[in-house]
Amino acid sequence: MNIFGIGLPEMALIMVVALLVFGPKKLPEIGRSLGKAIRGFQEASNEFQSEFKREAEQLEQAVKTTAELEPKQIEGIKSEQDNAGSSSAA
Repeated sequence: MNIFGIGLPEMALIMVVALLVFGPKKLPEIGRSLGKAIRGFQEASNEFQSEFKREAEQLEQAVKTTAELEPKQIEGIKSEQDNAGSSSAA
């Protein structure tokens, strides 16, 4: 058993030290708090990954759509944007 590079003897030593420092009544509460913190971190990490994937797919779709346009259509879009930018600046 090897968790985070810590073997069974090291885990047992950590548990004994924690038991001595916090006492038997506080240990379950600390374990619950630690578990909730880890779970929250995992949920945030999963949410970040899904958001990143979603944005990457939208960007990829936009690139495909732009690549499918004819060059003249792209020029027309650019000139429309330039005209809209210059009229709003005035």
